[in-house]
Amino acid sequence: MEVRINREIRDYTESMFFGLSLRQFFFSALACGVAVGIYLGLNPILGTETTSWLCIVAAFPFAVMGFLKYNGMTAEKFIWAWIKSTFMIPKVLTFGNTNYYYSMLEEGSHETAKKRRFHRRGSRQKRKMARKQDANSKRQKKEKERS
Repeated sequence: MEVRINREIRDYTESMFFGLSLRQFFFSALACGVAVGIYLGLNPILGTETTSWLCIVAAFPFAVMGFLKYNGMTAEKFIWAWIKSTFMIPKVLTFGNTNYYYSMLEEGSHETAKKRRFHRRGSRQKRKMARKQDANSKRQKKEKERS
């Protein structure tokens, strides 16, 4: 006697009807029901050939939903994730490049660049004072240039 064991336990699916899982069987039956309903409803109006193509097209999404798995998500979870990411929470991701070395050299002398480089270790009060001093020095430089 041989017992088959899956390598990955999460890949195990219990086959209930005709070798299909309950989910696959339910969606297959739903697809057949949709196809039969369309055939019985539209065959007298459109004819056999057109109705058979409509049955195939209408039953296909239901059949696919039973078997589709994408990144471990079922079809409904995937559709919900796609709707959320596309319509409900759209985000534009941008990359902003900042050259800190250039900005320090552009601001002024090398001493102010050194002073600003490690400002995170100080308290908020020290950072506020440094900003005020920088603003005052910039204002003084502008006044000197004007006169």
